Amino acid sequence: MTPFVYTGLPTRVVFGTGTLAQLGAELDRLGCRRALVLAGRRHRAAAEAAADGRVAGVFEDAAMHTPVEVTERALSMLRDLGADCTVAIGGGSAVGLGKAIALRTDLPQIVAPTTYAGSEMTPILGQTENGRKTTQRSPKILPETVIYDVDLTLSLPPALSVTSGLNAMAHAVEALYAQARNPVTSLMAEEGIRALGRALPRIVAGPADAGARADALYGAWLCGICLGTVGMALHHKLCHVLGGSLGLPHAETHSVILPHVVAYNAPAAPEAAARIAAALGTPDAARGLHDLAAGLGAPSALKDLGMPESGIDEVAVLSMRESYWNPRAFDEQAIRALIGRAWAGLPPDRLEGSRPTSE
Repeated sequence: MTPFVYTGLPTRVVFGTGTLAQLGAELDRLGCRRALVLAGRRHRAAAEAAADGRVAGVFEDAAMHTPVEVTERALSMLRDLGADCTVAIGGGSAVGLGKAIALRTDLPQIVAPTTYAGSEMTPILGQTENGRKTTQRSPKILPETVIYDVDLTLSLPPALSVTSGLNAMAHAVEALYAQARNPVTSLMAEEGIRALGRALPRIVAGPADAGARADALYGAWLCGICLGTVGMALHHKLCHVLGGSLGLPHAETHSVILPHVVAYNAPAAPEAAARIAAALGTPDAARGLHDLAAGLGAPSALKDLGMPESGIDEVAVLSMRESYWNPRAFDEQAIRALIGRAWAGLPPDRLEGSRPTSE
């Protein structure tokens, strides 16, 4: 047994169907009386009803990649209303905004995710300012309570369900070769990949399949725990550059990049690659992820997400700045080739030649 360190994160999780109805009780449990709800028009009515008179106001302008200027506007509203907590209902934009507010105020937050990204289970915040995306990690960022309500995901379109689920899967994939990996998170990661791998095809075939939706939400929860516990590597670095510097959509970018990064890292992380392949029921991890995404209709090319070909060199250069730990050393030339294949929509390639990172 390899020595390891494991720290469990103290988020309370309420999982089930119709669980948003417990929002009022969860606010009471935290001693909160005036919540600022972070939700779009589609979910604000449900949040206000479930909060049972504890809503001080609603902020509807959460944005992708958590721009700092949006956070400042939400903070101004929170102070004007005298709110004592936030309730985020929605996808990654709403969740990210709640975490950004919590970092600055240390107020309690409740999250009810409507997608499968899993970021609600992490003490990690990614935010953008002046065209650059940075990440921070702090106990203040971790939500106090997460309410998983399967009903909230039933209306999520299949295409968004797929990219959101693949985004979550990326968290688990990186957890299997992260520097701080441990037996607990590795078990969660493999199970999370397995749950999403079986759920997403069923959601595409039948979007109203509540069992498939529950499986996907369960998988996203596990994948989120993994990301929050063990940290990030090359995949997330590339996605942060692509999103923060080039403005590419978050979940779709993860869907395109993931198979290519797994191919890049597989020679240096064979055990992780084997566990990913086993969870997907495929002989090769990178090809298995590529084929799963393609079969579900997920985007496969960065150019289709709006990235210009000239961005390939820019991403390769930026990825080398403040690079994350990775089982295989960051190699600018190999990363340029990786991004080039992902830009063109080519299948993943092993990209032999870069040396493993020593731990």
